[in-house]
Amino acid sequence: MNQEKKLSARIPSELAGQRLDQALAALFADITRSRLQQWIEDGRVLLNGRVPRKRDKVKEGDAVEILAPPPVEGNWKAQAISLEIVHEDGDILVINKPPGLVVHPGAGNPEGTLLNALLNHAPALAVLPRAGIVHRLDKDTSGLMVVAKTERARRHLIEQLQEHSVEREYLTIVSGVMVAGGTIDAPIGRHRTQRTRMAVSDRGKPAVSHYRVMKKYRAHTLVQVKLESGRTHQIRVHMAHLHYPVVGDPVYGGRLKIPAGASEHLKNELRHFKRQALHALKLSLVHPGTGKRVQWATSVPEDMSKLMEALALDAKVHSK
Repeated sequence: MNQEKKLSARIPSELAGQRLDQALAALFADITRSRLQQWIEDGRVLLNGRVPRKRDKVKEGDAVEILAPPPVEGNWKAQAISLEIVHEDGDILVINKPPGLVVHPGAGNPEGTLLNALLNHAPALAVLPRAGIVHRLDKDTSGLMVVAKTERARRHLIEQLQEHSVEREYLTIVSGVMVAGGTIDAPIGRHRTQRTRMAVSDRGKPAVSHYRVMKKYRAHTLVQVKLESGRTHQIRVHMAHLHYPVVGDPVYGGRLKIPAGASEHLKNELRHFKRQALHALKLSLVHPGTGKRVQWATSVPEDMSKLMEALALDAKVHSK
């Protein structure tokens, strides 16, 4: 049976002067800010031994205690959904998520998610928050994800994510021909008027993406992106901000770009690519059990591979 869990922390110097809810969101990055605000209102948070308000400002060294309610994971169903397991041991599970699979149950997706599949594969994950999921990929982004199998491993992985020591490399196809690689250092937050979208915003959280040109086609570019941070839709937003949107992106992609004189084959590949062309290619982290750095890589999924082949053939034909 799940129990309430006591969390504690001290406010570091870099968070001094912030509102309590903001500081808690930074300290406990695996808990949503809205949930933390609710816990403050419910009296589940103590600041230096007293019940605070969420707008109270914090000082360096302030003691925070949270009595977190038991997670509701026990209400989620285990479902026999196939998983491509790249690695598994007693501490972690690394999977290659296919496009189209939602990571976590939510409004409109109570079942058929990665979490439901994980509970079927390893029922013991039900005692962990989010069944051990410590980071996510968008529904239509494919690739590598790590899942914790113990509470110790979960905290260890969350700390690495907060310290940006988990290395994640993605492969993407963007519209337009990039001249060279570079770094995008632009904060990302909710769009001011369209709340389901993210945008580069002065009010956003820091976001840094390093990108490298892997191959140039006639009207597109194959790009490798390495993340320092992991904001929602980060690569999709950053690429669109540079005016090189990810091919197939239904939110930030803009108008479909078809090069002049393209074959019917290429036209069909581009027109029927109905997801963002984005794949989490490589993952590297410090193993929570051994303390050694480990890494994994996976092949590009078939739909992206076929599009890359069609773009390469088009470039070859028109280079003659």
